[in-house]
Amino acid sequence: MRQMMPSEDPVLVKRTLSGDTQAFECLVERYKHMVFTLAVRMLRNREEAEESAQDTFLKAYKNLESYRGGARFSTWLYKIAYHHCLDQLKKRKSRPETTDLDSQRIISQGYEAGILDKMERDHRQHHIRVAIQSLAEQDAAIITMYYFEEWSIKEISEVTELSPQVVKVRLFRSRKQLASSLRPILEAEKQ
Repeated sequence: MRQMMPSEDPVLVKRTLSGDTQAFECLVERYKHMVFTLAVRMLRNREEAEESAQDTFLKAYKNLESYRGGARFSTWLYKIAYHHCLDQLKKRKSRPETTDLDSQRIISQGYEAGILDKMERDHRQHHIRVAIQSLAEQDAAIITMYYFEEWSIKEISEVTELSPQVVKVRLFRSRKQLASSLRPILEAEKQ
C-alpha cells in the first residue's frame, strides 16, 4: 500500500466517516508523534502524555463529522490535543515536577561521527529539553509548534485561539527565556 500524503487527509476523513476504520488508522499513524510531542511538552509527564494522545484521537474520531476541511486536518487535530492538555493542566491545578523526556529527540542524531560527538549532542539535547521544560506549558507548546512542527503564526493562532500578535509576543519572550537559560551552558562549553 502506498504512503498517502497529508493533502489526502480529507479523503481519509471521508473514508473514515463511511466506516473505513483503516483510514482513521492511517491518520493516527501520520499524526501520533505530533500529538504526543505536544502533550509531553505541555503535561511534562510521559504517562499522562500517552493517555492524552489516546484521548485526543478518541475525541477526534467521535467528532470527525465536525471537521469541515476549512483548515488542515493536522491543525484541527492539534487544536483538540492542545485544549485537551489545557483541560488536564486545569484539573491538576499545580505545576508538575519535570521528568526526563528520554524518548524526545529535539536535535537529530543523524550521522554518527563518533562517541564523543554523540555525547556532546546528548548533553546539548538534555539542556534544550530542560530549558523548554522551564517555560510555561502554553509557551512550551507554542515553541514546539513553531520550531519543531514548523507551523505558521496563523496556524498556531488558530490552535491556541490567541491572536497572531499574542503568539508573536509569546514566541519572542520564550526565545529570550531560552537564550537566557542556555547562555551559561554555552559559555561553559567554550571554555
